[in-house]
Amino acid sequence: MTANASPEDGSPAPAARPWVIKIGGSLSDWHRLGTWLDLIARPGHLHPVVIVPGGGPFADAVRDAQDNWRFDDRLAHRMALLAMEQFGLMLHGICPTLQTAATRERLRSLIRARMPAVWLPSAMALDQPEIAESWEVTSDSLAAWLAVELDAAALVLVKSGPCPCAATDAASLARDGLVDAAFPLWRARFAGESWCIHRDNHLLMEEALAGRATPGCALLRCPEVEPLPSVRA
Repeated sequence: MTANASPEDGSPAPAARPWVIKIGGSLSDWHRLGTWLDLIARPGHLHPVVIVPGGGPFADAVRDAQDNWRFDDRLAHRMALLAMEQFGLMLHGICPTLQTAATRERLRSLIRARMPAVWLPSAMALDQPEIAESWEVTSDSLAAWLAVELDAAALVLVKSGPCPCAATDAASLARDGLVDAAFPLWRARFAGESWCIHRDNHLLMEEALAGRATPGCALLRCPEVEPLPSVRA
């Protein structure tokens, strides 16, 4: 039975669990960004899709301002969440089919309707005690946090930098600087599958969204990393 099919007894099919796809801010000025957005917005995917936007040049501006004016990490964290929202609004502007969502209720409504969503994180992520207010937590970790919150089936990180060509644990990627320092903790807590895919591999992603392939390199849980305690809001 497919994700859209109803059970044989005629009762409604359960809602499909979403895929959370983080679009790195480094794609903000890439000429094929629209290709990725059109692909994700296309109807008929096996799973509903929620995009987590990176911070891109908007987050870079926050870093530069903090370096210059030396304000604290708490304020920088707030500003970085707004930077993600700026990029998210930009993604919606490029591809208006992508619906913006700032609350759990809005996200769940879009997931039920199988409409592609772009998450605007401030309302949900600000002042959450389990999310550290530091640069060790970037959109990578926030994407994993959201995947936990939504009980997502999978988490995919779309990167401009090199991805490993084979399955690897999240802690190794953090040591190599390919994900943020907090990501291994959130990967340990997330029960679903996780992958890293290079931005050039949109055709592989198309196959994956149709259920015909897996998208890129598997990011495995590291057995040496203790998952964070559950403190869902």
